Amino acid sequence: MNTAARGGLFQFLVNNIETSGKNPARVLAGFFSAWILFVLILWVFPVPDGLSTNGMAVLAIVVWASIMWVSEALPVGITGISVPTLLILTHGIPWVEKKGKLVPPMDIVFSGFTKHVVWLSLFAFLVGAVMQLLKLDRRIALGILDKIKASNVGRVIWGMFFVNIVLAFLIPAANARAATLLPVVKGIANLLGDTPEENEAKKAIIIQSLVYGTMICGVFILTAHLPNLIMIGIFNNNGFEGLGYLDWMLLQFPYLGMFVLTQWWVRYHFKTGGIVIAGGHAKIHAEHKALGKMSTSEWMLVSVFVIIALLFMMGKGSPIYELHKFQLGVIGLIGILVLFTPGLFPFKWNEIQSKTIWGTFLLLGGAITMTAAMSKSGLAQWLADGIHGLVEGHSWWMILLIMMAGTHIIRIGMLSNVAAIAMLAPIVFAMAPALNLHPVAFTLLVSDTDTYAYLLPTQITAAVIAYGSEEFSVTDYAKAGWVCILIAIAYGILIMAPWYAFLGMPVWDATAAWPF
Repeated sequence: MNTAARGGLFQFLVNNIETSGKNPARVLAGFFSAWILFVLILWVFPVPDGLSTNGMAVLAIVVWASIMWVSEALPVGITGISVPTLLILTHGIPWVEKKGKLVPPMDIVFSGFTKHVVWLSLFAFLVGAVMQLLKLDRRIALGILDKIKASNVGRVIWGMFFVNIVLAFLIPAANARAATLLPVVKGIANLLGDTPEENEAKKAIIIQSLVYGTMICGVFILTAHLPNLIMIGIFNNNGFEGLGYLDWMLLQFPYLGMFVLTQWWVRYHFKTGGIVIAGGHAKIHAEHKALGKMSTSEWMLVSVFVIIALLFMMGKGSPIYELHKFQLGVIGLIGILVLFTPGLFPFKWNEIQSKTIWGTFLLLGGAITMTAAMSKSGLAQWLADGIHGLVEGHSWWMILLIMMAGTHIIRIGMLSNVAAIAMLAPIVFAMAPALNLHPVAFTLLVSDTDTYAYLLPTQITAAVIAYGSEEFSVTDYAKAGWVCILIAIAYGILIMAPWYAFLGMPVWDATAAWPF
């Protein structure tokens, strides 16, 4: 009876997991392996030389969180908010004495949720939610495609690239933009026929528009890619402050040129040259016209965003005009106040909150907390010292090449860019001084290249969304993606490293004065 009861309980769990739309084997394997390794690292395995007991506790949490994020055994946001909880329970960050009693260091373990970049992100999430409710995102996409008279595959892809740039300012997180654009891109792809050439063209449109374009544009805009915010947090915590919204754009805008190279390769690989979309522009024009004129609420949203964007750009050290000295997060909170002025938008709060990616908000806070804990506990430095021997003695470009290739190998099993950068960025940053490399330039080059993990669709959430279109196979994706990974690595070393040097951040000079 006990066996039957256990079997019944197990089947109950499996049924519920399947009903929730997840793979029971993946979820249960991830959940139990995460907790087993957590216990083993925390209480069974000996503490390695050079690592403190606090660092060992943080290592247990990092392994636990990484497995949970990869397997999605827990919702990503729940894993994020659990990181501070486990830091308290394990004393990963030592407790402090107050009034003769030891108490948890709440200000440190929840620091990821108090950083200004988190509140900047929340403002962007809320703007994105209102924009989706107003269908302004669809208007922007169809408007740009209509304007450039998209009638062949090449024009559609370039049009979607410009759509991605515009939406990158408005919708944070690459996965949110990919989900927003999926129905538009899928609708355009459906205008093609079913000849072998047209089927190849569909693959090119979806992969290039929803994955490559989304990720390349995300690196360019500070709020458009959550790993950007994680890296900013690390830089700020280590004395490299002052990188504002415009500064980030200046640093990263050459990455937009990489789309030219990926488009050249995709056009060659999928043989899309000259393939015309039957009735393409007429259909797009008709759909765009059917939306009618912009509503007053849409203009209100654009106005609010423009005002807040100008405040972002005119903060401390602005090359335009220094209007204020507030951090970006404070401006984001001001933006939230303005956004919810009564009467601006005809939506109830529950409609807006249903479109807001709260799980990603919690994931970001937990990831930033985890990076801080890795640094404070000495875990990041210990891991950096362990990797140091693999690259010591090489030239700066060879170190970059080894690190970039190595992170792509590590990334094969990881879904979330946020989780990957939360784990890798503090290690890379800690390695830089021992290698006599500029810590900010080194971290940006390795971490940005990690963003372009194009080997499997399971490595990037945006690619998972694109894969859901059912227009391409894993093999199709890998055959196109491995060349794009090589393009990204070469682009980082040959284009971005010299560009950072031009701006005063040579990766080969750790002593260069901070230009911001």
